[in-house]
Amino acid sequence: MKQFRYAHRGLHDLSQGVPENSLPAFRRAVEHGLGAELDVHLLADHSLAVFHDSDLKRMTGRDGVIEELTAAQLAGYRLGGTEETIPQLFEVLSLFDRARLPLVVELKSNKSNYATLAARTVEELDRYGVPYVMESFDPRCLLWLRKNRPEIIRGQLSMDFIHGEHSGMGDKADRLLTHMAFNRFTKPNFVAFRYEDRDCPSLRRVKRTHSAAVFYWTVRSRADMEAAEAEGAQVIFEGFVP
Repeated sequence: MKQFRYAHRGLHDLSQGVPENSLPAFRRAVEHGLGAELDVHLLADHSLAVFHDSDLKRMTGRDGVIEELTAAQLAGYRLGGTEETIPQLFEVLSLFDRARLPLVVELKSNKSNYATLAARTVEELDRYGVPYVMESFDPRCLLWLRKNRPEIIRGQLSMDFIHGEHSGMGDKADRLLTHMAFNRFTKPNFVAFRYEDRDCPSLRRVKRTHSAAVFYWTVRSRADMEAAEAEGAQVIFEGFVP
C-alpha cells in the first residue's frame, strides 16, 4: 500500500461551516490533494449513506436510526447546524474518481446487515476508478470480503476496548477485538488502531511480526503524524491541514 495521508471523515472544520462526512469536507480534501476516510451505512432502501453514527442525533439534532430510513427520508436531515445534507456514497465517489485520490472506506454494520452492506458497497465502488481500501470493526465484514472479494485490501479496525471505550458488542467481543483474535480468520492486509492505544500489546505483536501493515486513527497533530509516519504507519488525521 502506497504511503498516503487520509482526512478523517473528510477535511472537515465545523468552525468554517464544513461538517464531517459532508460533500464540502470531501471537496476540501480533494483540493488539498489528500485521500479521505469515510463511513458507509446501508439504508432501508439499500442505498448507501456516508455518515458516522447509526444514531442521527449527534450530527443532525434529530432523533432517528439511519438504517431505518430511505435516501428520500434522509434528504431532510442537515449536518451540524449547517444546510449540508448527508451524502450518498456515489456522490463522494464521483469527486474522488475525477481526482484519482484514494479512500479508506469503513463499513458500519448494524445488527446482521454486514453481508448486504459489504456487497452493496463493493458494487458501488466497482462503478468507479477510485483507489481504495476497506476496513471495519466488524470481523464479519472482513470475512465476507476475504471470501467474496479477496483482491480488495481489507483492514481490521481496533483499539483498547478493555481499558477504554466499549465496542457495544459485549465484554467477550471487547477482549477479542482488543487482542485482534479475529485476525487469524479474517487475514487482514492491515490493522487500523487508535493512535492513543499504540502501546497495546496486541498492536506491538502485529508490528513485531510484520503480519499486517498499520494505519493509525485519529492523529490530531503534525508532530504525532510525523511520529506515526516515522514508524512506517499510514495516518488518518483530523483537526489540521498537513
